[in-house]
Amino acid sequence: MKIAVWGDELAAWVAVAQLAAFGNDVSVRAEDGAAAGGAVQPGQSSVRAEPGLMTLLQGAVAQRRLQAGPESQCLEADIHWLAMAPDEEDQAVALVQRLAERGKAPLLLVNQSNFGIGASDRLQALLDQDAGQAVLCLPDTLQQGRALEQFGRPEQLLVGCEDSAALAQLKALLRPFSGGVQSVQLMTRREAEFSKFAITGMLALRLGYINELANLADLLNVDIEVVRQGMGSDERIGRHYLAPGCGFGGQHFTQYIEGLAGLFSEKRRSTLLDTVLAENQRQMELPFRKLWQHYACDLSGKTVALWGLAFKPGVANIDNAPALRIIDALRAQGVQVRLHDPEALCEVRAHYGEDAQLAYCADKYEAAEGADALLLLTEWPEYWSPDFTRLAQLLRARVLVDGRNIYDPAQIRAQGFDYYGIGRL
Repeated sequence: MKIAVWGDELAAWVAVAQLAAFGNDVSVRAEDGAAAGGAVQPGQSSVRAEPGLMTLLQGAVAQRRLQAGPESQCLEADIHWLAMAPDEEDQAVALVQRLAERGKAPLLLVNQSNFGIGASDRLQALLDQDAGQAVLCLPDTLQQGRALEQFGRPEQLLVGCEDSAALAQLKALLRPFSGGVQSVQLMTRREAEFSKFAITGMLALRLGYINELANLADLLNVDIEVVRQGMGSDERIGRHYLAPGCGFGGQHFTQYIEGLAGLFSEKRRSTLLDTVLAENQRQMELPFRKLWQHYACDLSGKTVALWGLAFKPGVANIDNAPALRIIDALRAQGVQVRLHDPEALCEVRAHYGEDAQLAYCADKYEAAEGADALLLLTEWPEYWSPDFTRLAQLLRARVLVDGRNIYDPAQIRAQGFDYYGIGRL
């Protein structure tokens, strides 16, 4: 099949790589990143850092299944895959208008973009449905760090489609992945868009609720880990997205929550998700506040080490990451900050540049050397079992703030550390 993919989002490049890998002829517009010699280069560094993605893209180029070309070439495709940024709806509308000008030829447009509820219907209105020009809504459910795996082996798909021929064409397109998707939840385009917002909102509510419980546990002398296990044992609740910590981040996750919060406010005068977002911002600063209280509100002359800067493990992305708020708070207090992350260090350096207060460390133990406290902000696997004896020797003061509750408080305190978790005794 001849497929054109539009956009520079992670979903766009994952679709490019996977569809090309299974024999389709895929094209992207040259402005999306064609370099000399026909190489294709995503614009977003977080996309380039997605595990395995660049290797798959390079293989597709080498096999001539992927090429970057002028827009006129891309417009000739039979299938158009839209995975554009939320603020690019005007560009999407202009694109679909140009597709409509080509005449009555059948085409399929798969919309994975977060343009809001009703956007896919607005795009469909620009096309001739009677001529076989159909828009599908395929909500973007990919998670950074696992995007290729999730596209290649989807457990199920949410599909907004009101055209049986278009649905059959989508199923044929995705058939190579795990032998075809067995579970397709079919709904209208508008319902599919709303479902994605609803899913993200529910996850945000769970995260916000467990964080609120953890903060309350701090005041009640209760260990939130024991409570969390008790909650998770109830099959109505389960353990998914029920881990307290120093807040959630990520650009797309936050954008969906903000979008749904806006709808709640406009249509229902509800501030439910606005409250979740506001409390999440406060939660991001909690490790700093615990450190501030430990040192009696005086951090002058202190050096602090941060382990974990990405908004979650497995990615290099720092969009809306708790680490940024912590770094800003520490810098405002004149603290020297020593930073480590397995993947995101370059992103943080690009964000802050060279700063006398910031030291970018290639090794986690190097970051801890001479520090008056260690703050764990992202639960990368390499942080779970450090050499605490070595840490105790490197740190100037044995203070550990565990922003993700990955350590055993009793074990850490037995080694002479002052330990602070989120709702831990």
